[in-house]
Amino acid sequence: MEKPKNSPKKRNLPVADQRIVNYDEEHQRTRKEWEKFISGGTELDEAVIPNEILESWIRCKNYGVNPKKAVINNVLTGNRLQDLQNRNKDLIKISWPFMRHLYKFVEGSGIIVVLFNHEGYLLEIIGDEHVITHARTGNFVPGAYWGEESAGTNGVGTLLKVQRPIQIFGCQHYCRNFHRETGSSAPIFNPEGEFIGGLVMTGLYYKVNPHTLGMTVAAAMAIENELRINKALIEAHVANSYQKTVISSIPEALIAIDNDGLISLMNDNAKNMFFSQNKWVEHKNIHEVFGDKNGEFFRMIEKNQSLIDVEVRIFSDDVAKDYTLTSNPILSNNGELMGKIIILNEIKRAKMLVTKMIGAKANLRFEDICGMNQGFLETIRQARMVSQSNSNVLLLGESGTGKDIFAQAIHNASKRRNGPYVAINCGAIPRDLISSELFGYTEGSFTGSKRGGNQGKFELADGGTIFLGEIAETPLELQAALLRVIEDKSIVRIGGSSVRPVDVRIIVATNRHLKEEVRKGNFREDLYYRANVFSINMVPLRERLDDIPLLIDYFINKHSKIMEKGIDRVDEKVTNIFMNYPWPGNVRELQNV
Repeated sequence: MEKPKNSPKKRNLPVADQRIVNYDEEHQRTRKEWEKFISGGTELDEAVIPNEILESWIRCKNYGVNPKKAVINNVLTGNRLQDLQNRNKDLIKISWPFMRHLYKFVEGSGIIVVLFNHEGYLLEIIGDEHVITHARTGNFVPGAYWGEESAGTNGVGTLLKVQRPIQIFGCQHYCRNFHRETGSSAPIFNPEGEFIGGLVMTGLYYKVNPHTLGMTVAAAMAIENELRINKALIEAHVANSYQKTVISSIPEALIAIDNDGLISLMNDNAKNMFFSQNKWVEHKNIHEVFGDKNGEFFRMIEKNQSLIDVEVRIFSDDVAKDYTLTSNPILSNNGELMGKIIILNEIKRAKMLVTKMIGAKANLRFEDICGMNQGFLETIRQARMVSQSNSNVLLLGESGTGKDIFAQAIHNASKRRNGPYVAINCGAIPRDLISSELFGYTEGSFTGSKRGGNQGKFELADGGTIFLGEIAETPLELQAALLRVIEDKSIVRIGGSSVRPVDVRIIVATNRHLKEEVRKGNFREDLYYRANVFSINMVPLRERLDDIPLLIDYFINKHSKIMEKGIDRVDEKVTNIFMNYPWPGNVRELQNV
């Protein structure tokens, strides 16, 4: 059999190279079967034409592909080519280094390496320059569409159909113009298992090495692995960004330590609370960073248990502050302890948050107080004046005269208006509980005490105002404790020994004659004078009867809205009766009526 002009001479070669010589015979057998098929024959030699090649030929005939076609006409250029490459930029970026590496093995052999996308458009080509120049004559260029509908059976289009490694040898190509070529193709799948493109090594059929397909498959697998790594890195970066955002968004101080106590992570709030920004603390031991004075804190975090909002005092730069401590273990997948997450929230800030959330605030202002009686207006004037001071206030008056309303108005007109407002009726709390209610208690101070202890009303009111209604009902031993709070501006919890500073304005109220209670020995004289820096006498309703019509309108309007009733006035006879009634219960009684 006469050899093609360009075929190599037969030599004693290794087995792999020996097969290259035998490609001539295979090429001729395949060509005969191709000519038979193009001529309309259906009985082909299955030993020569693999089933997947025959299926491709049948598809191409059904597509109406011209087997004598020489040039691919569907080619994207300009902006359309740029758009194609932009849409596939990640695949190109990851594949290019592997294409270059693959080309190094075949450089100078006339074989080129091609990347294409899932649609069959060529994306990148690398190879010997003279080969690429020749390939351009048939529009084998980036942007060209090499699906079977366009180019017949070939290493790009047929791979799109079978989506598995395939080698199209010589005359197995449907179009005669490509019969001298062989394409070795391998698909590329993304980490989700979706087909996104492929690699093909193509060159003259007699220059193909038997390992070419294996090399292509290996490169495609390497690209897939790089895609998985890239996805994992992106996901890790996204997760890390989320983690950083979440950690920086946490208003508390957050610290992570490992089993050796080394700080592995600390958010900005922790640095701001305890350290200067330029002090490097990560990867240092937490004992070294916080110092020897914080033994209580260290004992708590060394417990192998979760802690939730346990109070602890921490010294930073020799200044002691109280915090709530939450600590949770970090466990590995097999349950081994890896470290701890520590969250610290300054109690003063926590109290402000509690105040905001639970409504520990004053709702009423002087503008909300109803009345035009001259004596009553004088009382309001005095209260407004007192509100500008930081001194303690004593409100004296009968039940129902609005002492609690005036206390709220004083707070809202003061410089403490943005701080908490805590009100407590001393006469409504059992004598054995009122101390713990006001001053709080430590864990284990009495049966049934809350784990970690509890804050009292004075601590909750820190930075704001506390209103102690019915102050005359308090027992003498509590009065002594109240006196210490006023004098020292600090409290000691029941069962504890730590002194806790509090910045609180105290407003007290009573419906008794406190001087008489002092004379009887029921109220401490020193407490009376410390609480009575400013005293305001509330006007009883019987001394401001001219306000009754105004108050009637106010309460009718208020309760009609609440009860969804259409009442807008009362009969004049009712008003006259009200004007002649002594109102021992004062405004509260009028409202109830």
